[in-house]
This record gives sequence, C-alpha cells and structure tokens, in this order.
Amino acid sequence: MPFLRERNGRWSFPKIVAFVAVVLPALWLAWLSATGGLGPRPLNEAIHQTGSWAVRFLLLSLAVTPARRVLGVPRLILTRRTIGVAAFAWAALHLTLYGFDQKLDLAKIASEIVLRVYLTIGFVALVGLAALAVTSTDGMVRRLGGPRWQALHRLAYPIAMLAILHFLMQTKLDVTESIMMAGFLAWLLLYRLAYRFLGDLRPLKLAALALVAAAATALGEAAWYGVTTGVDPTLVLAANLDVSFGLRPAAWVLTTGLAIAVLAALRAVIPLGRTTRGAAPRGGPVPARATASPGAGGGTR
Repeated sequence: MPFLRERNGRWSFPKIVAFVAVVLPALWLAWLSATGGLGPRPLNEAIHQTGSWAVRFLLLSLAVTPARRVLGVPRLILTRRTIGVAAFAWAALHLTLYGFDQKLDLAKIASEIVLRVYLTIGFVALVGLAALAVTSTDGMVRRLGGPRWQALHRLAYPIAMLAILHFLMQTKLDVTESIMMAGFLAWLLLYRLAYRFLGDLRPLKLAALALVAAAATALGEAAWYGVTTGVDPTLVLAANLDVSFGLRPAAWVLTTGLAIAVLAALRAVIPLGRTTRGAAPRGGPVPARATASPGAGGGTR
C-alpha cells in the first residue's frame, strides 16, 4: 500500500493510524448489518450512519491543522489526505445506499435530488467532495499549480456548511448531533479567522474561542427550533442550563474547546514536538502554503 508510506519508502505511522481510524467504522457497520444490529429498518439506519460518518470525517480533516498547531505536532499533516478522502468515500456510500433504498431507479433518484431541496444540497456537497478527493494527489498539485489548487481546496469549508445543512434538514426529530456538528464547524471557522488576524492562539484565547463557539451553537439551536417548530427560543436556550437530560450541543462544543485550551497549556509545559511555522514535514503532500488549513482529500486552504 504505497499511500501508507512516506516518500523515502518507510511506513508512515500517522498515515497507518489514520487509515485504521477511517476503516474501523466501516467494519463496525458491516458487523451490525451481519448481526441484525441496525434495527428494524437496517437500510435506513445504514444510510443515516454513513452520512453521519461522512460529516465527522470532513470536520476531522478540517481539524488537522488546528491540532498540529495547538499540539505542536507537524506530522499530523500526514493524516489529512486519508481522512479527507474517507469523508468523500463515506458520502459516496451514503448516496449509494440511498440508491438501493430507491430500488436503483435512476430516474426517481434524479427527480428526488432535483425536487427535494435537502437532497439537492447534499448532492452538491458530494460533488464538491469528489472534486477535492480527485485533486488530492501530489500530481494534481503540480498540474493545477499551487495557488489554483489551494483556492480549490478552500471550498471544503462551504462544502462542510452544505453537508451540515443537509444533515439538519433531513433529521426528522432529534437534531442534537447535527447541531453539535454545526457547533464544531463554527469553532473551526472562528479558529481560522482568529489565526489569520492574531497568529498562534494561546490558551486564554482558545478558551475565549470555545465560549464564543458554544454561544453561537446555543443561539443556532434556539433559532433552528424557533423557525422549524415554533418552539420559544428562550426555552431552548434555558435547556442548555439543565443537564438532567444530558449535555446539549453547546455544552459539548464548550467542553471540547476548553479541552483544546488545556492541551495548549500543557504543551507549553511539556512540548509534544518541535513546531516550525511554515515548514512541512518530510514525506507529506506538497502544499502550496504549509500554514494553510487542511481540506478534504488532503488539500490546503
């Protein structure tokens, strides 16, 4: 498997870990399918799970650059191509299973995608992911040229927005997970904006970022329920203070963001690796700008 090796021919530990991480959910889904663990409507449950994993891996690919900056581990960049391509693979499987649910009636599938807005949004996101995956190789970087390739892979952020909007719109009852994914995307977008203007973010700034992202998540959840169900938004906001039924999405975003701030503080005491801003690790892809954020398929944006 040459894609698991570095340019010097040695096995790449980060790439191997990333590959195992993206394959394990597929093995688990196959096990559930074989053992009847997908419930009374296994195909529908498989469609839901593959879509969820596509969004998770897409956000995880976008989190690689913040992670390598905060932790000071540049070699994490070696994982983003695998994770990004996995996001596309899961999204493609999501659509394929939907096709089987529609009895592979291509005319009906096409009409549904055109007529149902949430399906149109999801299909556009899938096409975008396909473009990023196809152009994720070093050869495509050279063919497109650094600036054009980098501009293309910046599209991962609007693609992620479309994917999460599709996730929200197709959710019938409980939007907890999709709102939480939206909150994590808000953190990633805010981090990228803050890094552009402030440079490296210290623990206190990361803690402030967590608070802002959590507040945005809570407000977004309240607005979503208010618009789609007519529920009083103040009741949804108040629910964030009641943990008797579990943590709300905003609380998960806040907890995760604060954990990142704590890791940044620990890194100041116990460095995990040597960070050289603007330098790419050996054996990685050939980014046009090493400090740009990662995209699906391993691009930089």
